[in-house]
Amino acid sequence: MWDYTEKVKDHFENPRNVGEVDRIDGDGQVGSLSCGDALRLTLQVDRGADRIEDARFQTFGCASAIASSSALTEMIKGKTLDEALRVTNQDIADYLGGLPREKMHCSVLGREALEAAVANYRGVPLPQANSPIVCECFGVTEREIERVARENRLTTVEDVTAYTKAGGGCGRCVEEIEKILARLAGQGAEAAPQPATASTGRKLTFLQKARLIEEAIREEIAPALMHDGGDIELVDIVGDEVQVTLKGACAACPSSKRTLADFVTGKLRELVSENITVREVRP
Repeated sequence: MWDYTEKVKDHFENPRNVGEVDRIDGDGQVGSLSCGDALRLTLQVDRGADRIEDARFQTFGCASAIASSSALTEMIKGKTLDEALRVTNQDIADYLGGLPREKMHCSVLGREALEAAVANYRGVPLPQANSPIVCECFGVTEREIERVARENRLTTVEDVTAYTKAGGGCGRCVEEIEKILARLAGQGAEAAPQPATASTGRKLTFLQKARLIEEAIREEIAPALMHDGGDIELVDIVGDEVQVTLKGACAACPSSKRTLADFVTGKLRELVSENITVREVRP
């Protein structure tokens, strides 16, 4: 039997914010019933301030899944979307006083549902949508494994299984997971954009910051914009100001300012530093 904290038990037995919000502005659905865990998170957003007025969930899963979803809704209500996106799966687990290692995937599911709901509100695709699936049993993509491994400093297949379920089914993906972990180990910790970097307040050197910005644009931002026919190019970095040029459909889009303010700036603040500002440079 799992050793649950009193707070986990409380959020399981008395879950907060179950159901749908009155006005659905953002709708995030992750997991699947066939995989054993499914979560739907709906958001009601104050569009003027991009602040979450209400958050509610519906889930099919274990006690940890219910408790993690309940905790997440309590944590993000009242936050701006950018502030909410800085909530990590470890933050959810910490809020609950900890989760059994084998149940950490429930906190990851909550964080993924939040990102999906915000992306739905903003009208942008999730970067992992175009990533190849590594674990067919649980539908886990390569990008999802990479991100969770980086953020939580996972080093073994068993760790990845605990946090994502990948590798916990037929086992055919174990070799590929080992290759991903070996590649990440070869890149080193500094090469990976980790939300914890911004939240810990650790001062980055210019080279470290530039690497994180470049990778965030290449791995997270550009793929999302390219999905709708747009693109983005990094022009320069001056202090905490990131200068970029929008290309393709984004260059003439009437919503380009909102894309820069909400999506590009939000993602860079999440992955690099809370002090980042973004300025468009016309070619």
